[in-house]
Order: sequence, then structure tokens, then C-alpha cells
Amino acid sequence: MPELGGDVDGLAPLATSGLAHDHVRIAGTGLLLRVPRQSQMGLDAAANLAYQAACFQRAGLCAHVPHLHAVLPPAPDLPMGALVVDEIAGRPPQLPQDLPALAEALAAIHALPVPPADQRPPLRDHGNPVAETLAEVERQAAFLDGAGLAAAARRQIDEELETARRQAEPDRAPPVTLISFDAHPGNFLIDDAGRAVLVDLEKGRYGAAGYDLAHATLYTSTTWDVATHAVLGHAETAQFYEAWLDAVPTALGLASRPWLLPLRRIMWLWSVTWCAKWRVQSGETARADKHKAASAEDWSAELTDAGLIAHVRSRVDDYLDPDVMAEVRADWTGSALARRFA
Repeated sequence: MPELGGDVDGLAPLATSGLAHDHVRIAGTGLLLRVPRQSQMGLDAAANLAYQAACFQRAGLCAHVPHLHAVLPPAPDLPMGALVVDEIAGRPPQLPQDLPALAEALAAIHALPVPPADQRPPLRDHGNPVAETLAEVERQAAFLDGAGLAAAARRQIDEELETARRQAEPDRAPPVTLISFDAHPGNFLIDDAGRAVLVDLEKGRYGAAGYDLAHATLYTSTTWDVATHAVLGHAETAQFYEAWLDAVPTALGLASRPWLLPLRRIMWLWSVTWCAKWRVQSGETARADKHKAASAEDWSAELTDAGLIAHVRSRVDDYLDPDVMAEVRADWTGSALARRFA
């Protein structure tokens, strides 16, 4: 890789756009430092860095992910360490016109060969992506009581939880592929050739592709980032799913199709229970010991620019609004999308 050197003048912090990382341009190299502020996976600093490196290495076998050049381990002046990755020259996706490019990028990741079970660590390996993702949802749902939800919002979440529990059958599951589990449109850039590049990969795992497809198109994803804000219609979402089905190997598409709507519902549950968790934990004091703690997860608002926190709070309030929930749930309760993928 290019020599990084020690010239601080050659490092240019980029504008903050997320809750978990800072990005710093290394002048004249075409590279970025990707510097964690915390671990969304609840790992310690070193394990978090190793996990993220593995995400980039595994997904980097396709042409839709930045190349990983180096791992800078945690140190006193870099408590969470950093990854050195390609800086992707591109623009944020414009929806719905860039949906086919996003579908192509995700299909390329999902079509990668899945290694034998003993070679999948450190990435999470979901033998049953429904049951194991639902277990994550249930852990986040522990924050619902403290999140100040309207009764109508809590009722809708509880109804969806009951449906998801019935779908978590031990002997029935969708196919397992490499997935990003963070495929909202704000995590992509579109380069000059029209190629979509997924630039955020810290939560990758072996799970069900339907979660990525949902995360790319749910209202709770497409309205998350200011730069990619859009509200998709059911027909546009259906076309995105069909583009993905056309792009992946036939066997993967056929086996995944019956699960697309059930996994969309669970991904929505994951998103709204995360919102409840963030609403509770963002008011807590930032932890000073993340570099040596067993878990470096920390959602304190103190860690992030006040403007970004205000934006996140507005999004969380919107997503936990019962009327908004009802509109999102229409995706799978009688819409054209539901009829097409039932």
C-alpha cells in the first residue's frame, strides 16, 4: 500500500455522516482512514477491528466494495484502531433511478461462495437466519418499555413480533449467503461508471439476503440519510426485488423468493426496536473506557455532532410514530408488493 507517513497535515477529516465512525482522507493516496467510535456489534476494540477487516476482506472478493489495504491496531492515540481502505469517488444514490445498481451490487455480494463453517469466523454465522435475527430483535425489544412509545406503536410492534415468532421454525430457513446487514442507501456510492459501491461493512455476517434487500428499500432506510432521502412506491420496490432475482444465481433466487416478505417484516422489526434502544441509550453518558472494555458499544449522544444527533432523533421519532408504522406495514398487508411476492 502507499506509505502513510506521519504528516498530520496530510490527514483531512471528512464531514460526519454516521454514528459509529469517523473518516479521514489521507492526502495524495486515494485512501481513507476508517476510524471506529464504538462497536455496533458489542465487541471489544481489537475484536471489533478484526471483525470489520474480515467484512471488507470477504465482500471485497466482488467489485462493489472498497479494497482493504491495512489495519491499524488500537493504540493510546488511536483507541479503537482504524482500517485503511480505498476512497471511492462517487455520489450518493438517487432513488428510485439507482435501485438497479444497488440490486446488482447486493447480488454480487450474495452470490459469493459461502466458505465451510469452520472458515466463517469471526463473522457471525446464522444457521437459521430467521431465528437468530429474531433473537437480536428480542434483545433490542427489551428497551421498548423505556422508550416512551405510544400505545398504538407498541401494539403494532407486538403484533409483528408474534408473527415473526411463528415464522422462526427450527427446520425451515432461507438460504445463507454473505450479507452486509447494513445496506441502507446512504451506505452506497455511485461511481462515474454507474457502479454502486457499498462502503460500510462493519455488520456483515452469513445470513439471509432478504435482510439486505429489505434494508435497501424500507422507509426506515430510504429516509434515514439526508443525501439519499426518498419514499419508494410498492411498484418501485417490487422492481428492485425482481432486478435482484434476475442478477443472482437461479437456485439462490428461487430459494429466497418465498422469504422476501417475511424477512422484510423482521428487518423492519429490527429497525424499530433499534430505534427504541437508541432513544434510551442516547441519553446515557459516553464511556471513556471503550478501548479496553469487553464491549465497545456506545450510543451516547455525546459522541456525535449535535446536528447529526438532532437528525437521528427526528428520524427515530418518525419511525416510532404509529401512523408511520401503519403505512410501512402496508408493504405486506394487501399491497401490490405483497401480492407479487406472497
